[in-house]
Amino acid sequence: MGRDYAGGERTRRVPWGAVALVMLTGLALMRNGAEFGESGPPQPAAAASLGLGEDAAGPRAQGEPVRPLPYAPASRVKISSIDVDAPIVDVHLDAGGWIDAPPAEDPNLAGWYQNGIAPGQRGTSVITGHVDNNSGPAVFYGLGSVQKGHRVEVTRYDGRVGIFEVYGVEVFSKNDFPGPRVYGDTGHAELRVITCGGSYSKAGGYDGNVVVFARLVGTR
Repeated sequence: MGRDYAGGERTRRVPWGAVALVMLTGLALMRNGAEFGESGPPQPAAAASLGLGEDAAGPRAQGEPVRPLPYAPASRVKISSIDVDAPIVDVHLDAGGWIDAPPAEDPNLAGWYQNGIAPGQRGTSVITGHVDNNSGPAVFYGLGSVQKGHRVEVTRYDGRVGIFEVYGVEVFSKNDFPGPRVYGDTGHAELRVITCGGSYSKAGGYDGNVVVFARLVGTR
C-alpha cells in the first residue's frame, strides 16, 4: 500500500492517561474556527447520547465478538452518513508535548495519533479533525449529526478495513473532559472520532469537543 510499518501486535507504550491529556490539549488548538451562520455546526441529539447510566465500557456487544486486527497505520476514514471520505495523516507530539492537529489548510483531512492504538486493534483508537477553518466547514463539520447505528470505516495501510458501529455521540466541555470515559480501554476494539463543538465565541473559540463512540463490528 505504499508505506512501511512494523506488522504484528504492536501495542501503545504511552499510558492512556498521558495520551488523553495531550490529546485534549492538542484539540484545544483547533478551537480557532470561523463563524459560518448563527447555528454553527450540528450538535449531538439527545437520542445519540450514551446515557448517564452507561460507563466507559459502553453497551454490551451483540452476537459473536469480532476478532481485532493487528497493528497497521490508518490511511483513510469514511463516514457515509455525513459524506466524509478523507485521507488520514499521522499526527505527533509537538515540542511542548501537545498532540498536533492535521494541517488546517486542507479542510478534507483527518489525523490519527500514530503512537496510539491502530484502528481495529484491541484498545481505543482516536481520529481527530477540524470542524472548520478560515475558509468554511472542514472534514468533521457534520460529526455532531451522526446517530447510533451509523458506520465508520477506517482503511489501513495493510489493506484491511475496520468497520465500526456508532453507539453514542456526546459533546463534552473542554474544561470538564472525561478522559477515562473517552480514552479508556473497554476490552474491545474501539474508535473515537473527535472534533470541536459546543458553543462558539470569537474570543474563546469552541468551548467543547464532539466525541463519537464506536466499536468494531466487522473487517474486510
